[in-house]
Amino acid sequence: MAEEDEDEGDLPPGIPPGTPFYMTPEGHARLTEELRQLWNEERPKVVEIVSWAASLGDRSENADYQYGKRRLREIDRRVRFLRKRLERAQVVDPAAQTRRDQVFFGATVTYAREDDSEVTVTIVGIDEADTARGRISWVSPVARALLGKRVGDLVRVRTPQGVEEIEVVAIRYG
Repeated sequence: MAEEDEDEGDLPPGIPPGTPFYMTPEGHARLTEELRQLWNEERPKVVEIVSWAASLGDRSENADYQYGKRRLREIDRRVRFLRKRLERAQVVDPAAQTRRDQVFFGATVTYAREDDSEVTVTIVGIDEADTARGRISWVSPVARALLGKRVGDLVRVRTPQGVEEIEVVAIRYG
């Protein structure tokens, strides 16, 4: 697999290759901090342990050496992923949204389900999604159905339980 194609596999089906990775400023800062911590703090410590373990001689039965080398590969893989992701990231600040009457990236949307229950979600980047906290990826079926809609709009969305009609109740930013 080509180097450039590796992170294309991170895109859900139906999202064209080359699509930017939208992120909130907070999500971008979180990934940047993770990269800094891995590269400047954790990796040097692991390199030091591997160097020490290698100096002991027989590496075939040296658990510190073997674990350290494996951890270095994991760190390096994550660092490559983070660098590529941050390079392609397009930071979108929801607070800067001027068209607040429509659902766009970064919106917090409350919608009513067919059973009259209400759900509030915030549309965020792929790497920021956390359904337990109501943060859904902009490429998720619900978010894709909501994008561009206004309060009062009815939207049909395909869920694992089947097609459901939802109504946009509120939209807010920031």
